[in-house]
This record gives sequence, C-alpha cells and structure tokens, in this order.
Amino acid sequence: MRATWSFERSSVVAATPDVVWRRVVTPAGIDDEMRPWLSMTMPRDDLAVDTVRLGEPVGRAWLRLFGLVPFDFDDLVVIELEPGRRFLEESSMASMRRWVHERTVAAAPPCGTAVTDRVTFTPRMPLVVLGPLLRRVISAFFAHRHRRLRRHFG
Repeated sequence: MRATWSFERSSVVAATPDVVWRRVVTPAGIDDEMRPWLSMTMPRDDLAVDTVRLGEPVGRAWLRLFGLVPFDFDDLVVIELEPGRRFLEESSMASMRRWVHERTVAAAPPCGTAVTDRVTFTPRMPLVVLGPLLRRVISAFFAHRHRRLRRHFG
C-alpha cells in the first residue's frame, strides 16, 4: 500500500516578490490564507517563518477548525530557507508522520509573482488507508489558500 502522497499548486498574484514574501511568512498572512475553514496558532506571536532557527523545532502550532476547535497540531521545523524566495518545512503532525511543505516565491513577468506550494505527506496509521482522499482534501485546501492569496493581492 502506498504511504506517501504529494501535490503541487501554483498561482500568479499581482504584487512584487518582496511584498508577497513579507505577507506569506507571517502568522497574519498564513491565517488569512486559511480562513474561514482553518486557523493556525504559532508558538509565539512574534514568530515568522523566515526568522526561525533552521533545523530546530519551533514549537507546536495548533490547527483549529473554523478558527475555534483544535483538531490537529504541527510540530514545526523549517529545514531550509532562502529569504525572500523559498522555505522548506519538514515536520510531523498528530495526523501525519511526515509533513513536507515547500513554498517558493518568484517573479512572474510582466508585473506579478508566482507562488508555488509543493506538499508531500505520510499519514499516521490508521489514516494511511485514507491517503488518496486526504490528498484530494489537502490539495483542495491549498487551492483555497491560493484563491485567498490572489484575492488579497488583487
């Protein structure tokens, strides 16, 4: 039985890479992308993805359904960072043995920015049997995040 699934989602938004980057690495930007379906707490209010120590656990980020009901958590670890361009998170979650999220931000001429998310995950037992369904649900959630990004940047 296959245990690992992945997908990729890309969008072009109407803003410069610098402006987009400053938004997508902050707790406020992340929360805005996820709303109204989910929200994610950060271990500290002042924490941004591009300010963490690489390879060290950042702490537990709780995922809340509709911003209220905690249902999962992410033990955040950012393992690679190219400030202004890319981050790679490799973490574990209550529901996922392995969660890998890479986000890149790159100029998209003539006047936009391409945001690309690559996600790979390995569900914990017994969720592994739901892998194909989880892939569809999580991919749809990232499509929602990209719609929110495009709306935010016009």
